[in-house]
Amino acid sequence: MTRLDVTPMTTGEFAHLGEGHVAYLRKVSSDDLRGRFPALSEIAPGLELWALFGANGQPILLSDARDRALAGAIENELTTVALH
Repeated sequence: MTRLDVTPMTTGEFAHLGEGHVAYLRKVSSDDLRGRFPALSEIAPGLELWALFGANGQPILLSDARDRALAGAIENELTTVALH
């Protein structure tokens, strides 16, 4: 058996893991968007939308269609991952 030397990641390194390369899609309610998208103007309550977030949770874009949000990830050369 080969022993691997593993160097633990710092909290800062872990926080930036995947930054600029990985994103995730999530269905969100317009009622819950105020905290995540502070610059969002008035939006009707009760809408189901799709949001694209960076690996660090930073919002990237918001769409009414999953395909358009996914296209935004592709345009920005981001690999999307599924969250369960």
